[in-house]
Amino acid sequence: MLERFQQFVDEQHLFPSGQMVLLAVSGGRDSVAMFDLCRRAGIPFAVAHCNFHLRPGDCDRDQQFVADLAASHDVPFHTADFDTHAVAAATGQSIEEAARSLRYAFFADLCRRHAYPCVATAHHADDSVETFFLNLFRGTGIDGLHGIRPLSELKMQNEELRIIRPLLCFSRADIDAYVDARGLAYVEDSTNAELDARRNRIRHRLMPLLRELYPSVDATMQANIARLSDVGEVYRAYVDDLRARVIHKYDSRLPSLPVAVQAIALSDIQALNPRRTLLFELLRTYGFNAATVDDILAARGTGRLFYSATHVAELHRGQLLIAPQSQLPASHHQPSTRPWRPGDRFRPKGMRGSRLVSDFLKDLHLSRIERQYVMVSVDADGVIRSVIGLRDAE
Repeated sequence: MLERFQQFVDEQHLFPSGQMVLLAVSGGRDSVAMFDLCRRAGIPFAVAHCNFHLRPGDCDRDQQFVADLAASHDVPFHTADFDTHAVAAATGQSIEEAARSLRYAFFADLCRRHAYPCVATAHHADDSVETFFLNLFRGTGIDGLHGIRPLSELKMQNEELRIIRPLLCFSRADIDAYVDARGLAYVEDSTNAELDARRNRIRHRLMPLLRELYPSVDATMQANIARLSDVGEVYRAYVDDLRARVIHKYDSRLPSLPVAVQAIALSDIQALNPRRTLLFELLRTYGFNAATVDDILAARGTGRLFYSATHVAELHRGQLLIAPQSQLPASHHQPSTRPWRPGDRFRPKGMRGSRLVSDFLKDLHLSRIERQYVMVSVDADGVIRSVIGLRDAE
């Protein structure tokens, strides 16, 4: 098994040569096997352990076990305690979601502070199959059907975490046999036998049934996942090329737009085939979900806005504009400058009489996205002297 381990991590280029990596060790069979294999392979590593305080007594036992394991081999040890129930209640997450967020935030912080290039987790082939079914039943694009990758980048608020999974070439049975043959001590996580989490239900109910119906299901699913992963790479390359061809920087009439606005011609959207799937792939980068994509495709006219958590899209004069949701420009340090307001009027230079600023902007065919960034300069009496960058007042 050591030879298979070394061959797999070399083929996948998982461990940076000569650098100390971080191992996520819970104390269970899988992570103890990973610890032992890395040690025997001569890979320098430190250990990280999370105490989520979800199982009274057991969690403290696990923490002490991993601390002793690290100390017995003179390995650097990091640990953190979390009030997972309180975090889940405060954030509205499930216990599993809260624990996952806490775990990876802790790992990312350790990697940043100690210059670890990555964190290794003990996911194995059975975990990958379970993930496939979780994503399949939840509803996912092709990216969710490749199971667990040997290497991935997890994007968080202010940083990215590189995650490697050196045990993906082994099944749960392989790891159990290795642990038994090596006589490795470990702790048993009692939650693995519970059926509260969806993953455990797939593990303890669905997979035994599938193995009864199809004895070779594990090998078959691994082959399917590998093929889907290859297909996903081809698909991703096509979408990236499509994105480069149809999404371009919007040419705004504002002299200084503080956000980057992208545009897709509606004619290009109409030419997509399959339209809904490809438009979703183009817009998911900006946080838009499938329901919003349906709304965009069904919309008519101009000026309608669509929102994701981070971006806004607008149908405007034959284009779909996309921009970040941003704060309006600050003007407290310039008393003579402020954003325009509904009802503002001014006397455009070269014209008789006054005009509403809103009508003036419409005549310039500015999008609603652009209009929120238009500023006016005013005199001491509050009279508008200029719509900045567009027209001075008489």
